[in-house]
Amino acid sequence: MNASPSTTSVGLAARRRIAWRLLPYLFTLFVIAFLDRVNVSYAALEMTHDLSFSDRVFGFGSGIFFVGYLLFEIPGCLIVERWSARRWFARIMVTWGLVTVLMAFIRTPMHFYLVRILLGVCESGFFPGILVYLTHWFRAEDRAKACAMFMIAIPVANIIGSPLGGWLLGVHWFGLQGWRWLFIVEGIPAIVFGIITVFYLTDWPREARWLPPQERDWITAELEQEALAKKASRSYKVLEALRQPAVIRLTVIYFFAVSSIYSLTIWLPTFLKRASGMSNLAVTMLSMIPYVAVLLAMLFNGWHSDRTSERRWHTAIPLMFGAVAFSLTILAGAHFWFAFVCLIVASSANAFLPSFWPLPSAFLGESAAAASIGLINSIGNLGSLVTPSVIGYFLDRTHSFTPGFIYVIVSLLIAIYLILTLPLRPGAQAQK
Repeated sequence: MNASPSTTSVGLAARRRIAWRLLPYLFTLFVIAFLDRVNVSYAALEMTHDLSFSDRVFGFGSGIFFVGYLLFEIPGCLIVERWSARRWFARIMVTWGLVTVLMAFIRTPMHFYLVRILLGVCESGFFPGILVYLTHWFRAEDRAKACAMFMIAIPVANIIGSPLGGWLLGVHWFGLQGWRWLFIVEGIPAIVFGIITVFYLTDWPREARWLPPQERDWITAELEQEALAKKASRSYKVLEALRQPAVIRLTVIYFFAVSSIYSLTIWLPTFLKRASGMSNLAVTMLSMIPYVAVLLAMLFNGWHSDRTSERRWHTAIPLMFGAVAFSLTILAGAHFWFAFVCLIVASSANAFLPSFWPLPSAFLGESAAAASIGLINSIGNLGSLVTPSVIGYFLDRTHSFTPGFIYVIVSLLIAIYLILTLPLRPGAQAQK
């Protein structure tokens, strides 16, 4: 019996070399990106008081970031697929770094809204573009693990950002408040790494001089064979793919799932501060703990999803844990430590991401998959505008997180129902 291509010495060496070359760097880029996206949650511990922002203003301004995604998500994914990933990522990083620094100088709610929208415009196309870029280098059976290794940047960014934010909130250099320095300090790395990206990343395996010729030919042939297999079963054009019921359903699933998780990221420090009365530094240190759970859950779920070639239940089960945990948080009432443990479990719902994102490329190829990933991320992330705003609105009206958490629970239940009733397509392994 001949060894399968993935178990040959050339195949194993190629997979290992590609993973070690790309994933740590992409992980670093996403850590920087996510820090710049969510550092507003830590800045809020002082910023909202200094600028007299209400909870409604903060919730809306935090979520309005995703309006900018509507402009460049789909075009950005097509740029990665058809032009140059490294140049596109470099442009994104330099511009979002500059805008993050600009955030340090806001004074009014309108400044807050405008800069957050501009930050979303600058960053749009980055996350889905990376997902498309991974399809240039990793075969279908390796993608959930690759996604997990890339997306653990989400918890790691919070693990790093929590103590860093707590420390920076306490400084007053050159007469500027600490929350302003938080944006300045965390915006600079994006500019630096944006420049490095042009020289470090490679767009396609065929251009990779850092791969030995045998390994370069092996991964190129594997990915071409995969693309041909998709074309043989069903070839979708870009606009046709965007109208597919499965793509529309995945967009709705993402809308309800990711918005629920993002709302916790944005509001967690504020919840802990108000429920405990602890110092800013203590709150930011506590905020790290849930993301350690997220880190472990994402790694395990991505690994197990690839091992079993199953995606639906690996997407639904973390969301189920989230819905139950949010429910228990409401029941916890004034019992702070029990509520905190529940929120640790709720945050692990992020583990749905590594098994969710291989779904579009499971039945679509090349530009169709790229455009669909852009659609799912751009429209789906609008939920991350809605949910933080809903929580902020009810917090202003009732001074309680309970109504907002109920909205989160309902959103998670809708996402769970839609993913479990996602129609199975013959031969679509990743949708089993």
